[in-house]
Parts: sequence; structure tokens; C-alpha cells
Amino acid sequence: MSHIIAPSILAADFANLQRDIEMVNQSEADWFHIDVMDGVFVPNISYGMPVISAIKKHATKTMDVHLMIVDPDRFISDFKKVGADILTVHYEACKHLHRTVQAIKQEGMQAGVSLNPHTPVAVLEDIIKDLDLVLIMSVNPGFGGQSFIENTYKKIGQLKELIEKSGSNAIIEIDGGVNDKNAEKLVATGANALVAGSFVFRSQDPKQTIHDLKYLKY
Repeated sequence: MSHIIAPSILAADFANLQRDIEMVNQSEADWFHIDVMDGVFVPNISYGMPVISAIKKHATKTMDVHLMIVDPDRFISDFKKVGADILTVHYEACKHLHRTVQAIKQEGMQAGVSLNPHTPVAVLEDIIKDLDLVLIMSVNPGFGGQSFIENTYKKIGQLKELIEKSGSNAIIEIDGGVNDKNAEKLVATGANALVAGSFVFRSQDPKQTIHDLKYLKY
């Protein structure tokens, strides 16, 4: 399976959001990655339902929604209504993770769980077979443009081993500091999906940058 490229809309130009969405539509990217922050679980606020709904009106690719919020259960059906295809919650934000995952699936979305840099992969052992996706944070969540945490490679290896041992079909997604210096190693280590924000949207030619990440011409 060719790895997935998911440009992070958090790094787009919000004064020209439709333009940037159309760029992703026309590129070789696979997904739109949409980070939702509440200013409580993480020290930042991003955007909510109206903006996601607006993105959905123009997006022609999978909507990969990553919730960095407390008590995500309150909004699962709302995110389905505004167009989420994949809904990822944080392990650290869920009191009853299995219940949350089941609620996401009951709404017809794929279910993902994200792990912060300090959270070990082993916490997913009892739920890995229920997951469609595991998102490893390779920076501390809350802000774009941070430096990649090197321990991420070790976690990818551990997660890949857990997935294979359990017979899970979950894919491994990496979010934070992805660029031309680490993309190839991330995929070689076992990552199936790469989220890239600043590296794509701040580049001279975002479409070419997406192409290069997709085909790793570095």
C-alpha cells in the first residue's frame, strides 16, 4: 500500500482557505487532516463546526478529523454531520475509550486513537483490534511548526509489532514535524500516513512538496 499524505489545514492561509482546499484537491494528497483544539486539552484554539462544514463543501478527499479536546463524546455525532470520514480522539482525553470508539463507528466513521509523545504504545493493547487508525504525535500537541521528536521511530516500531501480533488492521499515522528529512525513514519504519502542515503550506510549491512526500524523491 502506498503511504497516505494528509496536509494539515491548520497550516493553511485562513484568509484564502478555499484556494488552499482547491490546491489540496488538485494535488496528489490523499486526505485533509483537520485539527480541532479546545484551549483546554491543548493550549490553543483552532476552529469548530462552521469551518469544518465550510471545508467539506469544497473538499473532494477524505476528511481526517483529529480531536484535541476534552470529553470528545459530546460531539461525535456533530462531527459526522459536518463531514468527518475518520474521527480520531486522544487516549489521554477519554475516560471510557472503548465506548468512545464504538460510538464513532456507530456513526459510520472510521475510528482513530492518538497518543501524546509521553504515552506508551502498550496502553492500546486491549483495544488495538477495534481501531482503524493510530495517530502517533511526533510533537507535543497544540501548535504547528514544532520540531520532530526522535523517539517517534521507536514508537512506530512498537506499534507495528502490536498491530501485527494482534491481527489488527489499524494504520499508523504520524503528526508533527514531518518533512523531507524524516519522511522516508518514517515510512520505512512502518508509518502508513504522514500529516504535514507547515512543510507543505509554507513551501514555494505546495503541490510539488506533496508530490515529493508521496513519492519520497529526497
